[in-house]
Amino acid sequence: MKLIPLFFSLALASSALAAESKPNVLIFYLDDMGWAQPGCYGGKMAPTPNIDALAAGGVRFTHGYSSGCVCSPGRVGLMTGRYQARTGHDANPTREGRELLLSETTMAQHLKSAGYSTGIVGKWHLGDTSAEFMPLARGFDFAIGTVGNLGEGKGPSFFRGKDLVEEQPEAPATSPFYAQESVKFIDASRGKPWFLYLSFNAVHSPHVASAKWLEKFQHLPKHDAQYAALAAEADEAVGTVMTKLRESQQEENTLIFLISDNGGAYKGAEMGGLRGHKWFVWEGGIRVSWIAAWKGRIPAGRVSHEPVIQLDVLPTALAAAAARTDIPLDGVNLLPLLEGKADKLAPRELYFRFGVQQAVRQGDWKLVKASKDMQPMLVNLATDPGEQTDLTAKEPEKARALQQLFDQWNAAMQPPRWEDQRWNGEESRKEQKKGKRKKKAKE
Repeated sequence: MKLIPLFFSLALASSALAAESKPNVLIFYLDDMGWAQPGCYGGKMAPTPNIDALAAGGVRFTHGYSSGCVCSPGRVGLMTGRYQARTGHDANPTREGRELLLSETTMAQHLKSAGYSTGIVGKWHLGDTSAEFMPLARGFDFAIGTVGNLGEGKGPSFFRGKDLVEEQPEAPATSPFYAQESVKFIDASRGKPWFLYLSFNAVHSPHVASAKWLEKFQHLPKHDAQYAALAAEADEAVGTVMTKLRESQQEENTLIFLISDNGGAYKGAEMGGLRGHKWFVWEGGIRVSWIAAWKGRIPAGRVSHEPVIQLDVLPTALAAAAARTDIPLDGVNLLPLLEGKADKLAPRELYFRFGVQQAVRQGDWKLVKASKDMQPMLVNLATDPGEQTDLTAKEPEKARALQQLFDQWNAAMQPPRWEDQRWNGEESRKEQKKGKRKKKAKE
């Protein structure tokens, strides 16, 4: 019999124990989902039993944010744990020179260095002009999905590995396909910790879904039915992946996040009374559904009103994996809060910039400028979540202090690398007029 040296046996055992101690990390990232769309946030249009179950099994945040009010900037923040303004990535990439800079390190690169198998299934939207900007070159071992939004651009929408490919047979209803690919990745990653970024196309337009879901909502007006079917099908995909975790007995060793990349875009998206929508730094554009779960580690059934942001996901995942980085991150480790060891986070400001639009939140106070010509408006979100009453005249010192904080932060950022005219267009002025009409109607 061939004997294995004791030191080698101990090394193997130590390696296996280290792998077991590192939790899997799973991110469900929804696209353009309104803050109040899931049932657990009060949504009524489409049932979301799987998202609701995830919230019931963990922590649901009522003041969860994305640092971006449109798709790509929010994804830069999620993947790097750093404000997208640090690289001037204020708007969506549409051509060469607008990719996520190669100088930035992604969550996949961080976790791969920590011994993780890494996979992305779904929307990328961080640059596809050459292979060096695609997922396999940015730390992902497994990659399949869309380079951006469905049907956007002149080339193929889909990628598999390093190759751009023609439309998938299931397209444009992608959620079931993504669920299947996610299950395959989980199966293939047995024996080592894994990181899966399941980045849905839903509920971004086009609002398309499988026939069985469209039939369930045929009682609704056409466009509402399509949107509701798309949301419900994405929820079903969440359920498919969660079922796989339970069947493979990995739920207790998986840190899970479910977040939207920005606020709702569809006119019928359920926003829970928040002002604005995607494209604006009003709450409706930046406050999103935000859930975290880790069975057995995060107490179930909690609702937290602490402001958190998608920048916090990376430092939290690194802490859970006992991994370190020398790169300065803008998010914070949420584990003490999630585990119930702390009731609150240390005081901090959250910053938002979309070209000419800007906002800063400190505690319950928010200073917001949501269009080019608008004067900054001071609101208290505890008493005015709909951002209707400007308190600048009553609290001029608070307004000045918040403006100074934003200016100091902004000076440390890089100016927008390119301009998107939509951030200071006519729609911004219409949104302000709408808000004023609502205020007069209340009076």
